[in-house]
Amino acid sequence: MEKTYDPRSIEQTLYQWWEERGDFQPHGDGDPFCIMIPPPNVTGSLHMGHAFQDTLMDALVRQHRMAGDRTLWQPGTDHAGIATQMVVERRLEGEGTHRHELGRETFVEKVWEWKAESGGHITRQLRRLGASPDWSRERFTMDKGLSEAVTAVFVRLYNEGLIYRGKRLVNWDPVLQTAVSDLEVVSEEEAGHIWHMRYPLADSDEHLTVATTRPETLLGDTAVAVHPDDERYAHLVGRFVELPLVGRRIPVVADEYVDPEFGSGCVKITPAHDFNDAAVGARHGLPRLNAFTPAATIRDAFERVEAEQAGEVDAAAIETGPVPERYRGLDRYAAREALVADLEAAGLLAETEDHTLTVPRGDRSGAVIEPFLTDQWFVDLTRQTTADGQPGGHARITEPAINAVRNGDIQFVPGNWDRTYYNWLENIQDWCISRQLWWGHRIPAWYDAAGNLYVGHDEAAVRAENGLGEDVVLSRDEDVLDTWFSSALWPFSTLGWPEETPELATFYPTSVLVTGFDIIFFWVARMIMMGVYFMGDVPFREIYIHGLVRDAHGQKMSKSKGNVLDPIDLIDGIDLDALVEKRTYGLMQPEKAAAIERATREEFPDGIPAFGTDALRFTFAALASRGRDINFDLGRVQGYRNFCNKLWNAARFVLMNTEDRDCGAAGGEVELSPADRWIISRLQATETAVDEALAAYRFDHMAEAVYDFIWHEYCDWYLELAKVVLNDPEASEAARRGTRRTLVRVLETTLRLAHPLMPFITESIWQSVAPVAGIQGETIQYRPWPEPDADRRDADAEADLEWLQRVILGIRQIRSGMDIAPGKPLPVVLADGDATDRERMDRHAAAIRGVARVESLTWLAEGEEQPESATALVGDLKILVPMAGLIDRDAELARLDKAIEKADKDLGRARGKLENPNFVEKAPAEVVEKEREKVAEMENNLAGLREQRDRVARLAG
Repeated sequence: MEKTYDPRSIEQTLYQWWEERGDFQPHGDGDPFCIMIPPPNVTGSLHMGHAFQDTLMDALVRQHRMAGDRTLWQPGTDHAGIATQMVVERRLEGEGTHRHELGRETFVEKVWEWKAESGGHITRQLRRLGASPDWSRERFTMDKGLSEAVTAVFVRLYNEGLIYRGKRLVNWDPVLQTAVSDLEVVSEEEAGHIWHMRYPLADSDEHLTVATTRPETLLGDTAVAVHPDDERYAHLVGRFVELPLVGRRIPVVADEYVDPEFGSGCVKITPAHDFNDAAVGARHGLPRLNAFTPAATIRDAFERVEAEQAGEVDAAAIETGPVPERYRGLDRYAAREALVADLEAAGLLAETEDHTLTVPRGDRSGAVIEPFLTDQWFVDLTRQTTADGQPGGHARITEPAINAVRNGDIQFVPGNWDRTYYNWLENIQDWCISRQLWWGHRIPAWYDAAGNLYVGHDEAAVRAENGLGEDVVLSRDEDVLDTWFSSALWPFSTLGWPEETPELATFYPTSVLVTGFDIIFFWVARMIMMGVYFMGDVPFREIYIHGLVRDAHGQKMSKSKGNVLDPIDLIDGIDLDALVEKRTYGLMQPEKAAAIERATREEFPDGIPAFGTDALRFTFAALASRGRDINFDLGRVQGYRNFCNKLWNAARFVLMNTEDRDCGAAGGEVELSPADRWIISRLQATETAVDEALAAYRFDHMAEAVYDFIWHEYCDWYLELAKVVLNDPEASEAARRGTRRTLVRVLETTLRLAHPLMPFITESIWQSVAPVAGIQGETIQYRPWPEPDADRRDADAEADLEWLQRVILGIRQIRSGMDIAPGKPLPVVLADGDATDRERMDRHAAAIRGVARVESLTWLAEGEEQPESATALVGDLKILVPMAGLIDRDAELARLDKAIEKADKDLGRARGKLENPNFVEKAPAEVVEKEREKVAEMENNLAGLREQRDRVARLAG
């Protein structure tokens, strides 16, 4: 082994070796264990959320491999329709062309070219993280096999009445001109206004005042609503108002959606431009008047869509009328300005007030999202149709998905997330699955000249199934499917469905899904719906929901905040200037960029050092409290980088003392010291703790158990106690042999235990340790997972070593408290205690002398006067260190006086805080209590310093 631990010298070499050997492919004939990677966008790069999630999955996968399970971690990427199309379009713009110039077929070819050149960036980064999926099985959602699965699912759902095409409101991006999912909408608070407008009653001089944040939608109003219990307006329900600036008459309706306490208690209803208004309109049979084009400009003429069912309103009485010519062709915000100006000029604008509102923007384009009435394809999740498409029956996709969790076929971890799942599925809307893009799975639907619709696997199948000759001209639907549609099939399409492959038979249902709570709606529920419907079984048995990674202050990481950390930068390191450039790159606002630069230079004055992959992975595991968000702190990464150093140096010590030495492999006599028996026993306890933690997905508990055993028990105690045996000239060869064997065997087992969290350093060390331990094999990855052996727990040894540790710690505390140099040998006098203490003291005298730097151990004779000493207690046993001759009395008094003065001042400040009524009354109770505990601790420390000074003062000068 190299003298110094350098992750850069081992990580990439080891990973390439693993991959070339095929180590990540399923091996053996054990029970199947399978995890599906949540497919990252092919356009993406590794962010902290990916790194956190993939670390947890990799830990599970590596542990199951070692446990002998036939383990598959299925990798792949998502084609990311919008994101990928935008990337390639920007590339074309740089070449002086655009997709419409090229045409659809050529543009799609260009996307495939980009994918071949640049689409593997994130998978290369996953390799840097040490992720170990079976790359030989890597899938892409646009692969031929997966595309065939998508088509098969679409055709079957359509034929069974569960997919339909209809005109409904969707989230619409007017820049990209496509429907988008809720996950692609980012809502943030922005400054805006509320406009209060007067709507005259059609048959009187009265008017109703309505309030809106979007006056441009006035053009599409088809009613004014009031609450049915609002006595102020009860006499107006059923009457009509005249729509300002447009002139058509619209009814007043009563609906419980209206909040009578908000504004005037009157609300304008625009069913074609607001999701809530659409629901009101459906209840009352109101027509939907679409005033906007796909580009969010005002139409030349309204598009009128009648309600799907009649209500108490006579829809025919609501005339459509023309779009006022003055507004035609205007952008929605230009139309807003014109409408407000005209309302004011007509005396119909009652008031304008400032208002902070939540604005939905497309996460890709930044454009304000518009609720837009358009023809789209939907999966029926609400209409409860029968297999032939007729009304009735039950919700054939959602109900089985709900029952799969309710009856325990799938379990959420933590269990409380099932409530979120139920809430969404029980209040679900039909799923819009179409997108107005060129990149994606094109919808397998064709139209003839008369507009008749045909759905099939391909055009040839459509013609054959419907008896259409070549003379019938068919045009294919222009839309593609939402990427969530193809990813909903991921657990079975990646295994070869609709073919009955061996992989499908072996690994479906998969074992566990590891994912964040933010996509329970968009991905998890849809995989369950599709898996149960098409496979007849759930797609996974457990769903482990982890938290989100936030910055050290608990803030969400975002580029706009400038607090994003790149996992690769943490692995490799990055200098300050490069970090500043990354964080400010692309920010359009100079003031914001300057603020982020200042904050970055203050937080990272020296840049970010290279921590290596294992330290980063261990940090993620240690922070992974079940289901909670984690605040990522670089100080923790530095601490675990030190932990890696500790393990490396411990391994070097072991090898220096065991290589080319007799470690008991030849069958010679072996004698185990109390320390040997103790560390073997503690290893069994650690193995148990790790197994229990993994079973409960408590990665933080697993990391804690591994860390405490390696750092505190193995390195801090056992290695020091082993040195005593190895260096003791009176120790027998059998004792030395036993210690050498224990050193190397416990280290080898510990490396296996830590491997799932720290794959690189454990593999690197193991390859040096394994031959010394007499173990055959080329890689740690397929060594057996350590199994605790109850018979090797040794309660006597643990009690014995606990006593020894308390004695040594007592001597160290005395040394520290008296400011005695660490290397100075101490005389120790022992008093009181019982027969067990004396027997243990005889047995462990050599260890105490060696580890605690003790020059003599003597028992105080009965009746002998106790010298002026610093004292520590271990039960009834007194450990005395006589101070005479050990310290400079005057210098120690001066040191203690200074320490007492400082402690007294600190205590005074802390007491003053508690005596301040403003603090005690206004601060949270837990904060005040913590302050009281702090004061009590400071009082004890001060009392100890004064007692120590009194002892020193009693010494002869």
